[in-house]
Amino acid sequence: MASNFFGQIFRITTFGESHGAGVGVVIDGCPAGLPVTQEEVNQALVLRRPGNSPYTSPRKEADLAEILSGVFEGKTTGAPIAIFIRNSDADSSQYASIKDLYRPGHANFTYLHKYGIFDDRGGGRASARETAARVAAGAIAKKFLAHYGIFCTAYIAELGGIEVAPQDFSQLETLQSKTYSSPIFCPDVEAAERMMQRIALVKEERDSLGAIVACLAKVPVGLGDPVYQKLEAQLASAMLSLPATKGFEIGSGFNASRMRGSEHNDLFDRDESGNVFTRTNFSGGTLGGISTGSSIFFRVAFKPTSSIKQPQETLNVTGERALLQFPTAARHDPCVAIRAVPIVEAMAALVLADAVLMQRCSNL
Repeated sequence: MASNFFGQIFRITTFGESHGAGVGVVIDGCPAGLPVTQEEVNQALVLRRPGNSPYTSPRKEADLAEILSGVFEGKTTGAPIAIFIRNSDADSSQYASIKDLYRPGHANFTYLHKYGIFDDRGGGRASARETAARVAAGAIAKKFLAHYGIFCTAYIAELGGIEVAPQDFSQLETLQSKTYSSPIFCPDVEAAERMMQRIALVKEERDSLGAIVACLAKVPVGLGDPVYQKLEAQLASAMLSLPATKGFEIGSGFNASRMRGSEHNDLFDRDESGNVFTRTNFSGGTLGGISTGSSIFFRVAFKPTSSIKQPQETLNVTGERALLQFPTAARHDPCVAIRAVPIVEAMAALVLADAVLMQRCSNL
């Protein structure tokens, strides 16, 4: 299986399966001298781990990361940083009765036909469990970005058709604080309450919901490279590599197709100090694939959780018609996008960290 890495200079390679010994990541290209602690990585993992609220999977994983290499006396050495997160609450027995069935919405059909073998314990390599390794790597990337004053935050923007009110993007730290104080990572208290009621109803109906995660980043001018390494292209690649993602848009996104050029163009202006800025930000913070200095703003669409407790018609591996019924004790998220918020944030940080290092190579 190829393509388990992401990034050009600040590069990560993840490994592990949902019901194996654990998951992990190797980070290449992180400069030496960056202060990093194991506790900082574990604090990031707390946000992603299951079992934190009734609105996520009840699987109880401690998600304790162990830094195996690349950090000495609290600082990165420039060597590869290896991080391992052991699985402690995997219950593979719940999949024994359905191991020979194609699961609607899951990857076991495509994996089995591509590789001739599939780890049927949970989702194997296709499981969202792999994203714990990305969050661990993202914690390192965020420390690196903080050195340059770069900050990013994500939040639930829409869930089950319920949208949040417009947010104040001028204070990203405040927005993140409001988001992380919510059990479903939604900064709008009123909308969050309606979302939680919707989730409770759907759980009773043994079904699931989709959602949209928005992300903002405060970045300087000049990040990203034209043509094939455009900043928005790298962000899109990062986000669409996440399990359950079905759409990506930056700035005005698909709504741009409904606008005129006179409406969509972000007009340039300057402040009293002579700093150039754009009066609007329909572009989402990039022009020609390079950051403008305005906030990067994008949205990611997540499909409803594929694992639902309703019976579903399907086929078995020999092509016979069958009925898929997940066991009553099976544990799945009613809306995968909730725990995806810190994952989106981590992937954005990884893209930006790589862009910063690429920028340092771009001119004299």
